[in-house]
Amino acid sequence: MFIPLSKPDISDLERRYVSEVLNSGQLSIGEKTIKFESLFKEKLKAGFAIAMNSGTSALHVAVKALGLKEGDEVITTPYSFIASGNCLLYERITPVFVDIDPQTLNIDPKRIESAVTSRTKAILVVHIFGQPCDMTTIMEVASNYGLKVIEDACEAIGAKWNGKPVGTIGDAGVFAFYPNKQITTGEGGMLVTESEDAALTARALRNQGRSASSGWLDHEYVGYNYRISELQAALGVGQMERLEHILQKRENVAERYSELLQRYQVEVTTPKVLPACSMSWFVYIVILPKTTDRNKIISHLLEKGIQAKPYFPSIHKQTSYVNQFGSQSGKFPVSEEMSERTLAIPFFSNMQFHEQEYVIRHLKTALDTEGER
Repeated sequence: MFIPLSKPDISDLERRYVSEVLNSGQLSIGEKTIKFESLFKEKLKAGFAIAMNSGTSALHVAVKALGLKEGDEVITTPYSFIASGNCLLYERITPVFVDIDPQTLNIDPKRIESAVTSRTKAILVVHIFGQPCDMTTIMEVASNYGLKVIEDACEAIGAKWNGKPVGTIGDAGVFAFYPNKQITTGEGGMLVTESEDAALTARALRNQGRSASSGWLDHEYVGYNYRISELQAALGVGQMERLEHILQKRENVAERYSELLQRYQVEVTTPKVLPACSMSWFVYIVILPKTTDRNKIISHLLEKGIQAKPYFPSIHKQTSYVNQFGSQSGKFPVSEEMSERTLAIPFFSNMQFHEQEYVIRHLKTALDTEGER
């Protein structure tokens, strides 16, 4: 048996939509892109939705569309995929990291205010693993200091904070559709905003700098080729039409994992879900005991055909960040500790109970064996 870390949920509906695009001959900037954006906007009740070729591209465009620029500082989390920091470096903006909450693994809202300086222009939050950040506190801080808020909701489509969809609470929200995400377009991203000006700028920037009033070879901005293809958008249309069903299946898988961990008395913890949160399950994370050798656990699982990976290394300890900013080891101890203890186990929409039980039994064995040494 081999159980991968993730697996996309693709149906005949998506295959039909992709075939329609192939038969049409319109492979870029067509009706499927328009439909994908429309479905997304309606589902989130957002003002505007702009599809792009990746979540990273959408983050970069969000930074530019909100007017952030070289010399600014943006407060963000070190415990995330590196793109949430890189999108700032692209514009020579300084990411100012603050540590995370050890229970939720999201940015600790109580630490944000003390990081504000005269150069701070925004807060970039990451709804890690599909759990919303404490947006009530974060928006209060932003309001008090006149800061923009970018929501990196790349892992959190369908999640809500106090009933409001994440990505629609701040000034701009970004989603991603890599194959391991809740829904996928292979590669792809989406920017949502309530600001018409930001939306117009974003549409121009993703399309080589062409504004709505530009001719095909007129470029008002220095833009980028961040367009999504019609093939990707066709996948997105089918996935969005099945979104609620997919999210429910993933929630069922997560609930079964929680039950199995308890049944087998596995000595791990999982991130705490806050009462105000409506979770969208991206991955299933377990937090290993402090003395555990995670690499040995991963090796044991792989021997049994089970793929597992560390999630996430702290951004400030990545080689590219150490080279640019110097070593900051020890400055964000919670993030660093969680980076050493968190483990993603196989998780996907159509995962079967016997596969999950197989994973948990061998995780239990691996931990027990490691504990005896």
